[in-house]
Amino acid sequence: MVAWRIHHLTKLGRETPDIPCNVYFEEEQWKALNAFVTKNPVSPGEPPTLREAVRMVATLGGFLGRKGDGEPGTQTLWLGLQRLDEITGMWKVMAALAGQTPPVSHKSGVRQKNG
Repeated sequence: MVAWRIHHLTKLGRETPDIPCNVYFEEEQWKALNAFVTKNPVSPGEPPTLREAVRMVATLGGFLGRKGDGEPGTQTLWLGLQRLDEITGMWKVMAALAGQTPPVSHKSGVRQKNG
């Protein structure tokens, strides 16, 4: 992760909190983030605001979001973005598998390789 990207996200989240988060996050990222944090695999029709997404990422990095905590800083965003990369990778795998059950041989009970 490049430091300027984290700084940019921090600054963008503070200066333009109400814009959709897809100005920074790719669709797969914000959908994976939302699914993980809300524990709901169904994505909302619209992306969350940048402020909501930044806070979700920050919670992955240890941000508690208490009343007096202020906005998340670069360290919690950095840690959260590292976790988000892993979460997004798994989300991609699960999304690719959704609705696709590998065929099973009725004779041996062994799954067959697709392809």
